[in-house]
Amino acid sequence: MDFETLVFDIDGVRTAVKAIGSGPAVLALHGAATLEGHEWARGLADRFRVYLPFHPGFGESAAAPHIAGMQDMIVHNLRLVAALGLDRPHLVGHSMGGWMAAEMAAVAGERFGRLVLNAPAGLNHPDHPATDLAAIGPEALPGYLAHNVDVALRYFPGGSHCPPLEEFVAARDKEGKALERILTVHGMGHPNLGRWLSRIPNETLVVWGDRDRLLPASQMPIWVEKIPNARALAIPGVGHFAMQEDPRTVIAIGDFLAG
Repeated sequence: MDFETLVFDIDGVRTAVKAIGSGPAVLALHGAATLEGHEWARGLADRFRVYLPFHPGFGESAAAPHIAGMQDMIVHNLRLVAALGLDRPHLVGHSMGGWMAAEMAAVAGERFGRLVLNAPAGLNHPDHPATDLAAIGPEALPGYLAHNVDVALRYFPGGSHCPPLEEFVAARDKEGKALERILTVHGMGHPNLGRWLSRIPNETLVVWGDRDRLLPASQMPIWVEKIPNARALAIPGVGHFAMQEDPRTVIAIGDFLAG
């Protein structure tokens, strides 16, 4: 089964979307980079039609110099849902995409089905701080992304899933600039996000690898407590790239979405 590429003009931004599978629609939002790809979605494709948009300035989507914070991304994605013609798709977000999905559900949850937040960023809880990426050297980063570092190394230069070095460097430069635009106001989160989570009406699954060194799994109970209809799923022995480290993570997500 191959991925299709769909292209839309969203407020003047060329937005590319990968799509695979058949069945109820799932909109899946990636994190602060695209280096780990979207192969994990094959694990849902036998039950769902999975749409995987590249955020503006990431992957195959064009840059969007007007982006000035996460709120612009929320509007962009809500317009994208309309352009795709989706009626209450399920919503899945990983890391920064989890923060994005949580805000989308807080303001427009009635437009979506079930919600999955996979190691979501955004909460910035002082008692459970995220790792400061600026303090991590490039050589150490794979060890913060996966508990089994060999899994993360696949996506870095020399790894089996990594493009040629020039392409890898160009992609990280492009995506780094786009990320700066999203984080320009409050950094990797919003000081009031915790107050907004109670507005989420959707049945929600909060997924976390219990060895996550980037975003601590100790945040998981806070998300579950603040979202009215949420449950937790801890994945043992994996890190931030839980879906890549243990395919059973994707199966569990699919089971939840299937109800």
